[in-house]
Amino acid sequence: MTTPLTLSTDQRPDGTAVLTAVGEIDMSNAGQLRDALDRAGDGPLVIDLTSCDYLDSAGLTVLFTHADHIELVAAPLLVPVLRISGLSDLAEVRQAGPEADAAAQ
Repeated sequence: MTTPLTLSTDQRPDGTAVLTAVGEIDMSNAGQLRDALDRAGDGPLVIDLTSCDYLDSAGLTVLFTHADHIELVAAPLLVPVLRISGLSDLAEVRQAGPEADAAAQ
């Protein structure tokens, strides 16, 4: 059974592409994420994981494959996973939330 995952794309005013993931990313749907990242090309891409409740090693593998041109925005729950996995050494990882929003202002 496939875990629910919704992916949508948008663009920032500066032209940077944004891919938003809602739900869970696991081995049953990591291919969807891979396909969306492949369609996005090699330009700068922000991946919004703030509404992602779960990310397993299959999802991490997809993100590692594209680490050279992505920026990840994640909820506080996922940030340690992205750091411990080593992904934050290859791609920018920012924490979303009230604390992060306040610090950016």
